[in-house]
Amino acid sequence: MDDKIKIAKKLDYLGVSYIEGGWPGSNPKDLEFFKQVQLLELKSSRVAAFGSTRKPGITVKQDSNVKALLNSGAKTITIVGKTWDFHVLRALETTLEENLNMIRETISYLKDKDLEVIFDAEHFFDGFKNNTDYALQVLATASAAGADWLILCDTNGGSMPWEIEAVVQEVGRQVQAPLGIHAHNDSGSAVGNSLVAVRQGCRQVQGTINGYGERCGNSDLCSVIPNLELKMGLRCLPADNLKLLSEVSHYVGEIANMPHHNNQPFVGHGAFAHKGGIHVSALLKDSQTYEHINPEEVGNHRRVLVSELSGLSNLLYKAKELGIDVNTSGAGFQHHKY
Repeated sequence: MDDKIKIAKKLDYLGVSYIEGGWPGSNPKDLEFFKQVQLLELKSSRVAAFGSTRKPGITVKQDSNVKALLNSGAKTITIVGKTWDFHVLRALETTLEENLNMIRETISYLKDKDLEVIFDAEHFFDGFKNNTDYALQVLATASAAGADWLILCDTNGGSMPWEIEAVVQEVGRQVQAPLGIHAHNDSGSAVGNSLVAVRQGCRQVQGTINGYGERCGNSDLCSVIPNLELKMGLRCLPADNLKLLSEVSHYVGEIANMPHHNNQPFVGHGAFAHKGGIHVSALLKDSQTYEHINPEEVGNHRRVLVSELSGLSNLLYKAKELGIDVNTSGAGFQHHKY
């Protein structure tokens, strides 16, 4: 729980809009987190509690998970509901109509408590492919019940960017409520799927720092955020906070006790590392020759490596980096500065 509080503070420091703190009805640790996080003075972030619609065959007031959501004290509640008819029939073992009732009644109940409600449309893209009418009916039901956001979830992570783009475009024509995207990375497309969804109108991206998550992970916010800000011109964080991204990425990795991937885009130790002599020679003339952004924009820095692939430029760069004044005419070292 202490680690979750540390991460929440760091995410607020970065300036993310929402921090999903967990499922208060699932375990004591998450319930305690919501009690402790209320003591923090967060400047940028709203804390959301996560839970599901009521169970089939009972009322909302009888549902223990819904009670735990209210007891969490969170002002934003994320409710996950089924949109794939296959899941409704096989996983929930209930009727399509009862699933709609579960969604409608749960969202309405929470809205009556004056809470912000984010509806996560689980398995939306699979549901859309299998039964388009029902998937859209789920969104319409959630919207009519008062959901503030409708999040389209690629829960199995199997959709391709062109599929995401086409589906989000179609949903945008039929739904007025603000849309978001929740992409898993099982096909290696989570970041790309998130970006194309934003291009088609989604205004909330759900993801995780470093892409941590179920199976192959979620959309990596350490790639999503700089791409949105630097490549698409969309502000995600408070002004000048993008430069905090690398610091936050490494901090969360340390708290999670996970190795930080050297080749992680933007924030990895090797994201702006150069080894080839031809690369470094051109880099010294203009950094744009082999860098797509300035490393400092995301709080990272340039590294030049020395190996058997190095050229003279690599050695001169390292000498300058170490404060060594080298006579490039071949006469050797002029003097040393340590």
